[in-house]
Amino acid sequence: MKIGFIGLGNVGGKLAGSLLRNKFDLTVRDLDEKLTKPFVDLGAKVADTPKELTEKVDLVITSLPSPKICAEVMEGENGILKGLSENKIWLEMSTTDESEVKRLGKKVIAKKAIPLDGPVSGGCHRAATGNIAIFVGGERNAFEKILPALNVMGRKILHTGELGTASVLKLITNYLASVHLVALGEAWTVAKKSNLDLSKVYKGILASSGNSFVHETESQVILNGSYNINFTMDLVLKDTSLFNDLAKKLSAPLEISPLIVDIFKEGQKKYGPRAWSSMIVKRMEDINKINFRANGFPEELIDNQREEIGHEI
Repeated sequence: MKIGFIGLGNVGGKLAGSLLRNKFDLTVRDLDEKLTKPFVDLGAKVADTPKELTEKVDLVITSLPSPKICAEVMEGENGILKGLSENKIWLEMSTTDESEVKRLGKKVIAKKAIPLDGPVSGGCHRAATGNIAIFVGGERNAFEKILPALNVMGRKILHTGELGTASVLKLITNYLASVHLVALGEAWTVAKKSNLDLSKVYKGILASSGNSFVHETESQVILNGSYNINFTMDLVLKDTSLFNDLAKKLSAPLEISPLIVDIFKEGQKKYGPRAWSSMIVKRMEDINKINFRANGFPEELIDNQREEIGHEI
C-alpha cells in the first residue's frame, strides 16, 4: 500500500515517522520544508501539492491543525479531491467536527473514493513510539484494508462505527482531559498552600481514586516547570469549543463545558495561543503567587513502553 501523509506537525510528524520506520512506501507534504526534509533524508518521497500526492498513493492521510485548514487542503485548486479516484481512501486523523468530516466525506464518495475519520488519543510521546490509541469511523472494509498501517501508528485501534463517530468520541476524550487538567491546577494549589510535599502528592494521587491519565503525564511536566506537553493552548481551545458547539447542536445543556472554554480563552489571552496547554494551571500559580515545582520530574515526557504492533480493541 502506498501512503501519502499531509501535515507533519507535533502529532502528524510522529505518526508519519512510525509509517516510515516500519518501511511503508510513504509520500509526505507540508508547507514547512524543514519538516519534510528529515523524511526525504530517510527515504520518503515529497509531493508539491495535495493533488499530486493523492494521485500517487492508495491511502491519503491528513493531520492538520483545524477543520478550516483541512477544508482548504481538501477543496483547494490543487487539493486532495482533485487527485482522488475510485477506491482510494482518505483518512482524516485531525481532531475535527463530525459534520465537517461528513460534509467532506460526501465529496470523497462522489469521487468513488472512501472516507474515514481516524483521530488519535494518548499524547505526542506515545505517537512517537507507535503506542497511541486510534479511533476510526467509516466503512468496515476500508478500515480492515488500512489496518496494517494503523497497527504501526497506534497500539490500540477501535472501529467506532459510521463516518464521524470517531470524531465525536475524540472530542469527548479531549474534553475530559481538559477538565482534568483545569481541576489539577486547583488540586495542586490546595496541596501547595497546605505545605504538602508535592512529590509525595504526585505519588498519592497516582495511587488513588483521583488519578487520571492527565495526572500521570501532564502533572510531571507541570512539577518540572517546563509545561512541555507538546500540545498548545490554541489546539485545546479549538477542541473544547468543538465539544461545546456539538452539545449546543444536540440541544444538550451543559454546565462545566462552557466554563472550561472560558478558562482556556483566558489562558490563551494571557500566555499566548502557542503556549503549552498545561500552562493553564499557571493561572492558579499566578493568582495565588505560588509555584508547583518539585524535584525529580522530567522536562519532557518520553514513552518508555516497548514499541509493538497494534491491535483492534
